[in-house]
Amino acid sequence: MSPGPTSTAAAIAARRHQTEQKLAAVEKAIGQLRRERGRIAVRAIAERADVSATFLYENPSARTLVKAAVADSRSRHDRLGQTEHERIEASWRERALNAEAELARAQKEIFVQRQRVGELMGQIRDFDHMVPGESVQALITENTTLKRRVHQLADEHRTLQERLEGARSNLRFADKRIADLEAQLLQEQR
Repeated sequence: MSPGPTSTAAAIAARRHQTEQKLAAVEKAIGQLRRERGRIAVRAIAERADVSATFLYENPSARTLVKAAVADSRSRHDRLGQTEHERIEASWRERALNAEAELARAQKEIFVQRQRVGELMGQIRDFDHMVPGESVQALITENTTLKRRVHQLADEHRTLQERLEGARSNLRFADKRIADLEAQLLQEQR
């Protein structure tokens, strides 16, 4: 029994239907990969659509779909990369402008400080000329005496701090001992 024209037509129709189903699966897989922002490549599409890579290469409609999807994906990735690059560039540009503004502000501040230092140095020179030599020696002696007195007071303060700490420690010990004795008396009264 040889296959007749109706069985051949049915086989062709079945093959066309199967091809259409595969093409629909390919379109669906491409759509899913786009939504997921997945990598659009022949192997990824074939795996997602559950078709062979050979089908994608050999079928003209599938090949057109895949080429268009890959090209769109590359251009989208290029646009995203360009956008990211522009965003980073803008960030660095802003940082550079901020740094330049801060540098200008710092230079102005340094200039003002240098002027102030110059004025103060002039005042010191003027003071040296105004005060006679004996007065300078008297000021130095008084300054030395005051420094010694500050040192003595610091030593006395440290000694008093140590005594205060000792007194506080003794007070805490005495409070604890009193509390223990009171507790002991209460227990003995019962």
